[in-house]
Amino acid sequence: MTYRFYPFDKSEIVEQVGCEQLRENLRKMLLIRNFEIRGEAAYQQGKVGGFYHSYMGQEAIQVGCLAAAGPNHWFTTTYRCHALALLLGATPNEMMAELYGRSTGNAMGRGGSMHMYADRMLGGLAIVGGHLPIAVGAGFSLKYQQKQGHVSFCFMGDGAVVQGAVHESLNLAALWRLPCIFVIENNRWGMGTAVQRAVCMEPIGEHLAKAYDISSYTLDGMDFFSCYAGFQAALKEVEQTSKPVIIECIADRFRGHSISDPGLYRSKEQLQVAMERDPIQYLKQVLLEQKMLSAEEFDRMDQEAKEVVLAAMKFADDSPWPDPICLEEGVFAPEDR
Repeated sequence: MTYRFYPFDKSEIVEQVGCEQLRENLRKMLLIRNFEIRGEAAYQQGKVGGFYHSYMGQEAIQVGCLAAAGPNHWFTTTYRCHALALLLGATPNEMMAELYGRSTGNAMGRGGSMHMYADRMLGGLAIVGGHLPIAVGAGFSLKYQQKQGHVSFCFMGDGAVVQGAVHESLNLAALWRLPCIFVIENNRWGMGTAVQRAVCMEPIGEHLAKAYDISSYTLDGMDFFSCYAGFQAALKEVEQTSKPVIIECIADRFRGHSISDPGLYRSKEQLQVAMERDPIQYLKQVLLEQKMLSAEEFDRMDQEAKEVVLAAMKFADDSPWPDPICLEEGVFAPEDR
């Protein structure tokens, strides 16, 4: 499939964002990558229960989104939620403790890998497509309260677009002209089936947008600059038109659907080609070429991120388990049955 990516001028973005912010976004990508690497290791050691869905390879998408739009919006996402939580202020300590199921965790050890929260983040949510109605509700609240300049961002995978809740949500958002940006993170494989064998139309975002009479943007999800430019343009359009838009980011995850997935549906050669387009290495290369970074500085940034995550692992190891007496706290049900 040949995609027509939203056009942008990389040199303009470099100048607009500036050296310090570009370096900061690289640091964020490195923190996400190191968190996922060590979280995966902890899972393989039996310290993390349930499932673990890694964001490795897709870092440019949400980092580019936050760089372009800022954090003062509503955000909902899938169970591949670690990156967004980190970007919105959840600390590595509380997140690692949540993976470990400890009481100091992001959700007091009750949510685990798939259910992280942060300021302005309505959750990592596990039901495929089930979080879109929540994002539409957030968009409705912004319109109802006349919150100008704020939108509801909703991230979903390519595997979600065939779910009924997705289409009901898109219809309502378009019908009611809600300030929503629906982001399809198309990592090409769904849960384990190539997208062209699971979805009848491509590019997905363009076809969905036409069906609901809204605009779409197709971005290179492995390129920070493409993501930055596309999210910036989409946000401006929503603010001007008060209509939702769809963004499709074409990317490649570097792991299976979850850590327990061996990914036998794609060859080693396909994976190698994908990893050659590592978004972190691409942003690093641009900064090296622009004399905004040295190889030694990059190594230090990577080491610093690694140390932060290793410290978070120690924090999680040292944290207490939840007290069983608290098990029913926060569970609401009618007393009379």
